[in-house]
Amino acid sequence: MYAVIFKAEVNEFDQAYLETASRLRELALNEYGCTEFSSCTEGKREIAISYWPSKQAIQTWKNDPVHLQAQKQGKAKWYKSYQVQVVEIMHQYGA
Repeated sequence: MYAVIFKAEVNEFDQAYLETASRLRELALNEYGCTEFSSCTEGKREIAISYWPSKQAIQTWKNDPVHLQAQKQGKAKWYKSYQVQVVEIMHQYGA
């Protein structure tokens, strides 16, 4: 199991961002094998964590045409800066 951690400093969010984020979430969950997707924004910071069964699923998602267009918009308009981390989950537990 893998997680993708997306952290960003927000430049601006508009209606197009909100619609795109919702569409991308649905695509990830329904078309690309993402098993869980959560995000939150606090002030000018955003963090999103998605969970994936394989690195191949992550790569396929990264190359989705809608996702590629959103990445361009993010770089040009929505984010001042961002960072993506792909991590392998070694252990998981909870109550």
